[in-house]
Amino acid sequence: MFWEVTQTLVSGFATTLKLFCVTLAAALPLGLLISFGSMSKFKPLKWLCKTFIWIIRGTPLVLQMIIVYYGPGLVGNWAQNIENPNAFVTWLASWGVFERFTAVSVAFIINYACYFSEIYRGGIESIPRGQYEAGQVLGMKRGQVFFRVVLPQVVKRIVPPMSNEIITLVKDTSLARIISVYEVIWAGEKFMKLNGLLWPLFYTGAFYLVFCGVLTILFNTLEKKLDYYRG
Repeated sequence: MFWEVTQTLVSGFATTLKLFCVTLAAALPLGLLISFGSMSKFKPLKWLCKTFIWIIRGTPLVLQMIIVYYGPGLVGNWAQNIENPNAFVTWLASWGVFERFTAVSVAFIINYACYFSEIYRGGIESIPRGQYEAGQVLGMKRGQVFFRVVLPQVVKRIVPPMSNEIITLVKDTSLARIISVYEVIWAGEKFMKLNGLLWPLFYTGAFYLVFCGVLTILFNTLEKKLDYYRG
């Protein structure tokens, strides 16, 4: 029974790991773009990004998953019921329903991109303006100052809060079961419902503990390697 449970949980954890990797790969660069928008001197773009971040950070991730999964289908059904539709309404009517894993991935990417953007923004704005000016005095272009002088210091400063968010992401993947995405906790719940066994559900915690432990070691190692960036 233990081996059967382990195999089932490993299968569920594969989905958890896939969701984690997809979210991280897309949310990290997207968060950087959003942070640039929120710091832009172009007021409409700045306030658009800030409003978007406020909405995403101020609403539950579960609600966002439900909207992303059910929203396109509901909008498409509404558009199909309109008489004499224009081109835009026809396009809305063509919307289908997201596949479950795709819907969860989109919701996670948008949610974590907004959180990452605020971490990026805080790290970039924490660097004294004098460093930009000193680099320009030395004949460096603004882009060179950012990538060669500022960015290494930003990376050093954002690693602790970023590692905290990434470890939180590992645990948040369990929310995917809300729209019936088969992940590790759902796999554990299956044994509880079908066989009346409680221990497989607790066993799922071991997968999270090991994964978070590995990430903690990696981030601690990275912090030590970045110790020479001070300021």
